[in-house]
Amino acid sequence: MIIANPIYDIVFKYLLEDDRVARTILSALLKQDVVALKTRRNEYSNIGRDSLSVFRIDFAATIRNSDGTQKLILIEIQKTWLETETLRFRQYLGAQYANVENMLPENKGAYAIPMVTVYLLGHKVGSIEEPVLYVRRQAYDYDEHLVTKGLPDPFVDSLTHESIIVQIPRLRGQISNRLDKVLSIFDQSRQEPANKQTLDIDEDAYAGDDDMLRIVDRLKAAANDSKMRHDMNVEDEYFSVIEDRDTEIMMKNKELAEKNAQLKEKDGQLKEKDGQLKERDTQLKEKEGQLKERDTQLKERDTLLEKQRSMIRTSVCMLSKAGMSSESIAVSLNMDLDLVEQLIADN
Repeated sequence: MIIANPIYDIVFKYLLEDDRVARTILSALLKQDVVALKTRRNEYSNIGRDSLSVFRIDFAATIRNSDGTQKLILIEIQKTWLETETLRFRQYLGAQYANVENMLPENKGAYAIPMVTVYLLGHKVGSIEEPVLYVRRQAYDYDEHLVTKGLPDPFVDSLTHESIIVQIPRLRGQISNRLDKVLSIFDQSRQEPANKQTLDIDEDAYAGDDDMLRIVDRLKAAANDSKMRHDMNVEDEYFSVIEDRDTEIMMKNKELAEKNAQLKEKDGQLKEKDGQLKERDTQLKEKEGQLKERDTQLKERDTLLEKQRSMIRTSVCMLSKAGMSSESIAVSLNMDLDLVEQLIADN
C-alpha cells in the first residue's frame, strides 16, 4: 500500500491534527496511556538555518499513571529533515522554560508543568546506533548513590525534563514492540524508488490494530490529496535550493581555506627569505602575485555573495507563490519585512 511520507512537514502536521492518531503516537513514545491532548500555542511553527528546517508542535497531555491516577505534562515535539544546530533546539527549549503559561496555576505559578521533549531527526546522531533514546532524569547524593525518597518533586520537575530522541534513519524495519510498530510508518527504507514523497508499506502488518489502521488510512488519504502533493513538491523545491546553496558555500569555503593555508605557508617562506638581499626582487614579485590571488579571492567572494542574494530572492518568490504571507516569510528567513515586500514587488 502506498502512503504519504510523514517526514514531510505538511504530512506530519496533517497526521497529528487527528487527536486519536496523535494520542497513539505519543502513547507509544512515552510508554504511557495518553488519555487527552490539547494543542498548545506556537504549534506548526518552523525555524531553521535560513530555512524551514525545524518543525515543532506542543501539546498539553493528560497521561494515566500505572496506579490509575492522572497528571498533566507538556510534550514538545521538534522534527527536522536536515542536520540542524543544537542551538536551534535549545533556543526554543529556553522559550518554553520562560513561558509563564507553562506554570501550574493551582500553585500560584510556583511550579512548572512537567515537560518531555521529543526530537524526530531525519539524520543520525554520531555513532549512536539505537534508533530511539530515552534520556531520563536521575538524582544522586555526594557519594553517587541514587536518591529516590521524595521524588518526583515539583521543584525538581520544574527545572529538569526528560527527552526522547528518534533517529529515523536508524529505524530497522523490524517490529518487536508497540513503539517499533508505530514508528514503522516513518521508516525511510520503505520509500518508493522513484518517489521519496511516498512509502510502500505492508498493510497486513497492522491487521487487527485499529489505531495503526487509522494512521495508515490518514497517510493513504494524504498520498491521494492533490493539495498535499503540491505542498510536498514545494518542500522538495525549497530544500533543494537550500541544499544547493549550502553545498556551494561549503565547497567555496573549503577552497578558500586551502588557498589561505597556502598563502600562510608562502608568507612563512617569504619571512625566511627577507634577510637574503640577493633574492629580495624575487620575493617582491611573489608577493605581488599573492596580492593578485587575494584580489581574485575577494572577487570570488563577491560573486558568491551575489549568488546567495539571488537564492534569497528565489526563496522569497517561491514561498510567496506557495501562499506564504510576507510576515511569515520575513520571520522564516530572518529578513526585514520591508525588504521581503520589496523583493516580492520586484518580481
